[in-house]
Amino acid sequence: MPVGEGAGEEAKVVNGLYIFDIEMRDGKRGQARGVVVLCDGRIMGGDSYFYYTGSYTFRNGKWRGDMIVNQHTEAIGKTLAFGGREVTCGFSGDYSAGGAEVEGMALVGKTTVTFTARLTLKDAM
Repeated sequence: MPVGEGAGEEAKVVNGLYIFDIEMRDGKRGQARGVVVLCDGRIMGGDSYFYYTGSYTFRNGKWRGDMIVNQHTEAIGKTLAFGGREVTCGFSGDYSAGGAEVEGMALVGKTTVTFTARLTLKDAM
């Protein structure tokens, strides 16, 4: 149910297909754009090189979650920050009816990489 519908009901993360843009910070600069499905607390999606699975919870316009990132396609001639590793990520942020913003942290080997992401709802379920 989109935010604003139903008197007295808490706003929810809308189940659906989202486009996301991620920007990595710190020593591992990089960007990614892909799609992700958010559905009843589950995350499934990916981009050109990686797929993501995980879970989330939400309350009062804030949400948090965790994901596992795995590479599905070799990146010939490119150096990927998460290349060849299974990476665990945690995030938190704000959500609304049309999307969400998050800040997160990924553990890449022994290195911590921070990131920001913006999700835009494209098709509600």
